[in-house]
Amino acid sequence: MITYSEHTLSNGLRVVAHRARGSEMAAVNVLYCVGARNESPEKTGFAHLFEHLMFRGTRDVPDFDAPLHKACAENNAFTNNDYTDYYITLPKENLATALWLEGDRMSGLDITPGKLEAEKRVVIEEYNQRYKNQPYGDMWPLFKALAYKVHPYRWPTIGLTPDHVAGATLGDVEAFYRRFYNPANAVLSVAADVVPEEIFGLAERYFGTVERGRKPDEEIPQEPPQIEARRLEVERDVPSTVIMIAFPTGPRTCREHYAGDILSDILAGGSSSRLYQNLVKNRPLFSSVNAYITGDIDPGLFVVSGNLLAGVSEDDAEQALWGELRAVQNSVIGDRELEKVGNKFEAETVFGELNVMNKAMNLGYYSLLGNPELINGEVAVYRSFTPDELRASASKMFAPEKSNTLIYRSR
Repeated sequence: MITYSEHTLSNGLRVVAHRARGSEMAAVNVLYCVGARNESPEKTGFAHLFEHLMFRGTRDVPDFDAPLHKACAENNAFTNNDYTDYYITLPKENLATALWLEGDRMSGLDITPGKLEAEKRVVIEEYNQRYKNQPYGDMWPLFKALAYKVHPYRWPTIGLTPDHVAGATLGDVEAFYRRFYNPANAVLSVAADVVPEEIFGLAERYFGTVERGRKPDEEIPQEPPQIEARRLEVERDVPSTVIMIAFPTGPRTCREHYAGDILSDILAGGSSSRLYQNLVKNRPLFSSVNAYITGDIDPGLFVVSGNLLAGVSEDDAEQALWGELRAVQNSVIGDRELEKVGNKFEAETVFGELNVMNKAMNLGYYSLLGNPELINGEVAVYRSFTPDELRASASKMFAPEKSNTLIYRSR
């Protein structure tokens, strides 16, 4: 059970505090509600670019890392489809240092032409290494573009093309900063052996003077219902052919999301799962198989994939994957299968609670979703599913007319 207290500053910053009794370390997490989903098709990759810029210093603190090193702190950040997250762990005695630095760069970032050009080069090189200069590099971008036709999830977090980042002007990034980096569009979550009232006081001290701004109210284009199957086949110089099949799923907080997560574990959750036992071990068609959900805030994807063994027919392999999806729709899901999935999630939750940063991050994320109590309630949600409900979800989800199939063929 994670206890927490909430407080909202007058400038709109949501603060969530957890007293991590007995911990000598403190975790500070600042989540900004901006990711790839908030970008326009003409200017993609800005959220990721800005993550880099946030470490380039402010008007008052030119070297962001120097005070953190003195405070024995570690820090990093990441960007995804839905948000950008900055986190710091440090001894609890130095908690104020982390809050001071985060409050300072929320409003005082010093973006110069030189810093912008340097980070643009870094991001473009990262794009090239990830997508252009390695096997299977363009597979996921192709797959997302197949499954999404309208929603911004159709491009990778790093951008649709490096040309967008290359063309970013100083005015562009300053406008991005003003629009998305403000208290009303952020969540501060802290886990430390400090009473919540003290954390709220520190938050007021270091963030309270930051201008409120406003939470952007743009309408994000939503994907229309898919009514016919989509298919793409490409050839690449890769070691083995990959088959990927995706189906639309519901948003992160809906019951369909949890059903998809459970079904993905039943299909591919370890060496005892159905896909491994049936298509890797007993009937060797694939060298590896996987099933997962993307877990996005807006409606996401349920994905099943496999790397074919040499000499295996693509048609046989694809039909075998469909056979396993139909089996989940039509056969009995055993109590043991369901119990195993529930046990796995509960174990992951319990072990995650041992880490102060995990607790701070999860409180920030669930607050973004509008329900921080999910940090204590999701295990019960997973435990509440019956075999009949899961079969019904599988029947609805794994419809052929909703499928998106990519054949990524080895030459």
